[in-house]
Amino acid sequence: MRYRILAMGLLMMVIISCDSDEDKKGRFLLKGNKELEEGNAKGAIDYYDEAIKIDPAFKEAYLNRGVAKHRLLRYEEAISDFSQGIQIDPEFTDALRQRAMAYLDFGENYKALADSEKLLKGDDEDSQAYFIQGLILTELKEYKKALSAFNKGINLNPENVELYINRGTIHYYLKEFGSAMADLELAEAKDPNQSMIFNLKSLILFENEEYEQALEAVNRAIMMDKNQIYYYNNRGLYKLYLDRLEEGLEDINYSLKQNSNNLYALRNKGIYYYKKGNREMALRFLTDVQKKDPAIPLVARYLDRLHPG
Repeated sequence: MRYRILAMGLLMMVIISCDSDEDKKGRFLLKGNKELEEGNAKGAIDYYDEAIKIDPAFKEAYLNRGVAKHRLLRYEEAISDFSQGIQIDPEFTDALRQRAMAYLDFGENYKALADSEKLLKGDDEDSQAYFIQGLILTELKEYKKALSAFNKGINLNPENVELYINRGTIHYYLKEFGSAMADLELAEAKDPNQSMIFNLKSLILFENEEYEQALEAVNRAIMMDKNQIYYYNNRGLYKLYLDRLEEGLEDINYSLKQNSNNLYALRNKGIYYYKKGNREMALRFLTDVQKKDPAIPLVARYLDRLHPG
């Protein structure tokens, strides 16, 4: 028995001694990818770190580590990793796409836009690049340009459901509700399991003063994605308009607990106080929101009601 154990030990030593750096870094990358797929971004980063120690020019490890850091909201670090990958390979399209999205989430919209333009300069038939550019232009409130980007993306890839949803969102912002609903019908026909479809439907129904139907639609969205805090805030608003004030406040507060800077939730809380007859608190919330973003819908309407004449 002792001989067999020693023999096995020697065999393992031989395998390890023959194990190349290429093999080792590849295994660390795969382990990191598995952790990332299972939702363990921190654990994934540890494996990617080990891969990069072995090969400081391992562009795929920088890319995936950047993705993991992005998921952890470590935007600056993610951007740095994507940039490192691009420095290693200036034609590294995946890293450029991911950096554009990280810039967007970090609020560096013009840097994100520049990356999207680089993508399209490299390939003007890249539907993903048009999708990313549409998202960026939406954030910049360049709605007509965003619409053009999503149209180009759809022409290149008509099966991408998210393109229809986001084009519908632009139509919603432009108050083209019929066109928005048409896009959502197309999206639902392709993939009825997208919660965003039903959330956007609820917003359009609310605009049409169909509050019960709006509530039904957003409830369907929440059933599909219970972790999307914005859906709860929308549901809270609809409940306010259905005179279910305390239920509405519960949803609004839940949303604010997850993100205390959500101006739409703060606006909704102001509307709640207005409907409760608490003028002072309503003014406080609505005035604060208006100072931070005067374009948010409904704020001016309720402030006018609080300042008659």
